[in-house]
Parts: sequence; C-alpha cells; structure tokens
Amino acid sequence: VQPNNYSTFYDDQRQNWSIMFESEKAAVDFSKQVCIAKCNSSPALESVLCQDLLLGEGQGVEGGDSLEVAYTGWLFQNNGLGQVFDSNVNKDKLLRLKLGSGKVIKGWEEGMLGMKKGGRRFLIIPPAWAYGAQGVAGRVPPDSTLVFEVEVRRVKLVKECSGSDGLSVNSRDSPAPSPVPSSDGFSSD
Repeated sequence: VQPNNYSTFYDDQRQNWSIMFESEKAAVDFSKQVCIAKCNSSPALESVLCQDLLLGEGQGVEGGDSLEVAYTGWLFQNNGLGQVFDSNVNKDKLLRLKLGSGKVIKGWEEGMLGMKKGGRRFLIIPPAWAYGAQGVAGRVPPDSTLVFEVEVRRVKLVKECSGSDGLSVNSRDSPAPSPVPSSDGFSSD
C-alpha cells in the first residue's frame, strides 16, 4: 500500500507491479481481499496475517509502547468476513493497550508491531493466537479464526521524555481529549 491510492506487489517471478485505484476506499477494499485470499490459499493458518491499509506516520510501535486504537472484529466464516463480534468504531471510547503486556490476544500483540500513528491494518488471526478452543461465551465460538481492522489513533512510545508534569510529551499525539481518566501516561487534556 502506497500513498495516493497505489498498491505495489511482486508476482511469483519477482516482477514488481503497481496498481492505482480510483479512491482510497477501493485501495483499502482490494488490500483486504488480498489478505483474505492469502488466508484462503494457505493450507493451515499458523500465524497472524497482516495487511497494511494505511501506513500512518512516525516511528513504528514496539513492545512496551502504549496505544489507543479503534477496531472492528469479525468472525472468519465461509472463507471471508462473517459477523461482527466486537467494535469500538462508533463509540466514544478507544481501546488502550500496552504492547507486550499480555492484556490483549497474542494475535494483536504480534499483528500491531511496527504500526504507526494514523496507520490502519487488517489482521487475520488463527485460533491459537486468539481465543483458542475456549472461545468467548456468546460472542466467539471455540476454534474461531478472527479478522480485525485496527487503526492506531494515539501512541506513547516507551523511549519518550517526560514533560514537567511527569506525563509523556509527544508531538504526534492528537489533540483529541482522552476518553477516560487514566494513569497510564496519556495526557488527559
């Protein structure tokens, strides 16, 4: 995925190709379908499949960095997107997480590494990297492959300096107010 609605890829002869799309939505939809096709063409999904939809700006996130993300999660059913089982996209509250803390499924920990502020990524996560054989009662059946579209809205890098108030100062943070008071280092302006 490239700026200005381009995608580039290599074919099986390692020849480079570029496609220009009429809109950002068309480029994003194509990228999602490529990721779904990769999933459907693999005999058994052993690890997380990631497809960038928008690259974002700044430094890529690493373990220990704190993020605020908007996401939608689907069940992978009939070789494609099934029913939505979770989303915070139309809610006021973003999900806060610290990469590497073990508070989210392993597939998110792995699939979000390297994302940048403003970036959007499509993740297809096998059951072993999600909720496994137990699933989530009433929402995620046992042994479900999950699909997420995640967007990083705010980032707090571990390696940042602290401001005089003890909170992190990051010029990449959006001016949007924090959805909930917290002591995780996000400014609550």
